[in-house]
Amino acid sequence: MNYKKDYENWSAQKDLAESVQLDLKNMKDNNEEIEDAFGTQMSFGTAGMRGLMGAGMNRMNIYTVRQATEGLASYMDTLDDKVKQRGVAISFDSRYHSKEFAYETARVLGAHDIKAFVFDDIRPTPELSFTIRHLNTFAGVMITASHNPMQYNGYKIYGEDGGQMPPKASDMITDYVRKTTDVFSIKVANIRDLRKTHMVTVIGEDVDEAYLENAHSVNVNHELIKEVGKNLKFVYTPLHGTGKVLCRRALENAGFKNYSIVPEQTIADPEFPTVDFPNPEFPEAFNLSIKLGQKIGADVLIATDPDADRLGAAVRQPDNSYKLMTGNQIASVLLDYILKAKKDNNELPKNGTVVKSIVSTELATKIAANYNIEMKNVLTGFKFIAEQIHNFEQNKDHTFLFGFEESFGYLIKPFVRDKDAIQSTMLLAEVAAYYKKQGKTLYDGLQLMYQKYGYFEEKTISKMFEGIDGKEKMANIMNELRDNPMNSFNDEKVTALEDFDTSIQTNQDGSTKKIDLPKSNVLKYWLEDGTWIAIRPSGTEPKVKFYIGTEDSTQDEANQRLDSYVNAVNKLINKLTK
Repeated sequence: MNYKKDYENWSAQKDLAESVQLDLKNMKDNNEEIEDAFGTQMSFGTAGMRGLMGAGMNRMNIYTVRQATEGLASYMDTLDDKVKQRGVAISFDSRYHSKEFAYETARVLGAHDIKAFVFDDIRPTPELSFTIRHLNTFAGVMITASHNPMQYNGYKIYGEDGGQMPPKASDMITDYVRKTTDVFSIKVANIRDLRKTHMVTVIGEDVDEAYLENAHSVNVNHELIKEVGKNLKFVYTPLHGTGKVLCRRALENAGFKNYSIVPEQTIADPEFPTVDFPNPEFPEAFNLSIKLGQKIGADVLIATDPDADRLGAAVRQPDNSYKLMTGNQIASVLLDYILKAKKDNNELPKNGTVVKSIVSTELATKIAANYNIEMKNVLTGFKFIAEQIHNFEQNKDHTFLFGFEESFGYLIKPFVRDKDAIQSTMLLAEVAAYYKKQGKTLYDGLQLMYQKYGYFEEKTISKMFEGIDGKEKMANIMNELRDNPMNSFNDEKVTALEDFDTSIQTNQDGSTKKIDLPKSNVLKYWLEDGTWIAIRPSGTEPKVKFYIGTEDSTQDEANQRLDSYVNAVNKLINKLTK
């Protein structure tokens, strides 16, 4: 691409959005920034797109949003007219331009005579997933950059089952997106005209109430909540995001009254002024929660990210400090509680199934096996968990019990088909009450599981590759690993290598086995000591992720083993990025 020519073309356009004009002016003398903004198109994958806001085809702005929507609309044009009447549900988070992007989406759809149902204000991603099913729309669009810093925004497309658009449809939409090369020629309708003709409908409390009614089924033991809930103290923070809209109402409907909210972080502020990263995976996101927790003696701290699909938690220790739980630990605690409660109530189905991603903890597999419950592994991306739920319903051969990814995403009840931090907050509070009744904490509960199943430790190491040549560097790393496969790692022999791009597992003795999952650019090594290492480029951010999963007979040994592998992975990263 001739990035200088494209920059000049954008600069010559009349009636450009004011923010885009300002950005073009600011980068005028910065060739490197111009190249990054115009030298490539924003990646549009199966989860939509996410990137920095600003001018250019490699940025989130109204023109790239229109381009993405034109792709969706062009795909819907090929389908039955009834599809257009069912329309598209649209939601947005608290970021800069999110509401504007949502209405630009509706304007493009309107130009194609496609109905749009737009929320009146910010709403969580899981509610958007619910809304698609509740209103029977054909698709959904969520404007969010999830847990990314304030400079980012994103655009996610969902299918009619409430999960992210399946690969076949997504590929067709991507093709249409790429065919729309002149983003300034995309037709948009007038919002007021669309409102008058009922092509755009504003939704809000009506859907909230329906979601909350379903959410009431998430908690298992309402008597326990009534008995212990008043004694359980916890802190909740939405980290300046959409969790504030529904989470408090869901908790109160469930019977939780004795909790506090971080007031500064309940403001839906697109600057995210109290955190560097609004990400509950990071300990720093809990700084204000910890201050409040120590003041009131809170048993647990719960944080949801800005679009309320991820949940993080920290548990009070005997010295009044707080220990952050990993996504794998939270998932394991939730899973064990669900399965135990169902078993105690004689409600554990014989065909019960749990679904997790291939880079998530094997502790959950052991927990499921203890209850004679099947564990299904899927590729990273919650759409693959949603796909399994859909298949279970169609074939009636499995009953979904729980789904999760190590990256702090969990789903308890399938009235939503994506990660749902509202559901997770409700159930985690109940599990905390369960252990509180026994004089224990969530962390104590985790230790009981380790004593029973073994000590599992996991860690994810991310290497960023920003800039115009970032994609090439990431591709080179994966190519190098495939061209020169490792036979050993950290002095342990590789017993099996799973290449999800070729769908082949190669064992130590040279035998092979087909992997029955869709193709994906992921490598997973299984080592002789039971450790596994997985490597994959992120689908939404310019980074390669290195996942480590270990197990040992004591906590100290597990920590030492993990530290050893972290050092080995860092050496590998240095070698691959020289």
